[in-house]
Amino acid sequence: MIIDFRQLKYAVLTADSQSFARAAAKLNMKQSTLSRKVKDMEMRLGLKLFERTTRGAELTENGKVFIEQARRIITDVENLQTTARNVSYGLKGRLAVGYCLPLMSGNLKLAFSDYLSRFPDVQFDGIEAGPEKLLHGLQSGTTDVVVAPIGVSEPGLISKQLWSERLFAALLKDSALLEKERIYWQDLRREVFVVSSNGLGPILGNLISARLTEQGFRPAVIYQDTSQESVLSMIAAKRFISIATEASQGAPWQDLHFREIYDANGPARLEFALYWRDDNQNPALKRFFKLIEERYPG
Repeated sequence: MIIDFRQLKYAVLTADSQSFARAAAKLNMKQSTLSRKVKDMEMRLGLKLFERTTRGAELTENGKVFIEQARRIITDVENLQTTARNVSYGLKGRLAVGYCLPLMSGNLKLAFSDYLSRFPDVQFDGIEAGPEKLLHGLQSGTTDVVVAPIGVSEPGLISKQLWSERLFAALLKDSALLEKERIYWQDLRREVFVVSSNGLGPILGNLISARLTEQGFRPAVIYQDTSQESVLSMIAAKRFISIATEASQGAPWQDLHFREIYDANGPARLEFALYWRDDNQNPALKRFFKLIEERYPG
């Protein structure tokens, strides 16, 4: 017995619409044609799916069970079609890259743009999340490579140091800190910081605490469950400041000023590295490594 996939969809739409007339209108076909196609399927199945009444089409008990299964089949087929489209798009493979820093500008944006230009036939999936989630993706195999701050150490992972980004205080134009020739960490000791609880935010929060915590004193750091871009927008409330990397300055921020932060050794920086599993043999990943080696040798 062969059931046409379209007939399954016709039956499900009729059940959802509770009417052959309404279902036919959505399908842009005659009601009689739709009713006949569903009737033909009922005959093939040897089951009566619908009670046809003046009020519309009501599912029989057998019909309810059948429609539930039909929905699952339709979902599975549509998922297969999506997968097939993705495979045809990624003619030369797929690369999943995780990252936790903004893509407004900076080294990561340039690396991504370069890869997409060189390998247009590779399905390139970017995954923005916090380091913990990204590392879980590496271990589970759903992510090929991760760009995150240095300091991650887990069994089976290899790392390569990439670049460093300068750190900036994001301040309103009337902040007294702007009067200083240079801003050092200690100049920020009494400020209230707001950072994102996602992406790079927790790392910046830990960095603030590490630099400014003293005996009997801990800096005020507020975590917000939002993006870094939204955090920077919140500074306009004139109660907070924030910390940002160079990559956050790719877009204009009205009334915000970014001033570089210094420590005893010069400009404060956040170091980034590449992380991947030592057993990952993805050819698309190897091409990504080659590009990174060209851009950031050593």
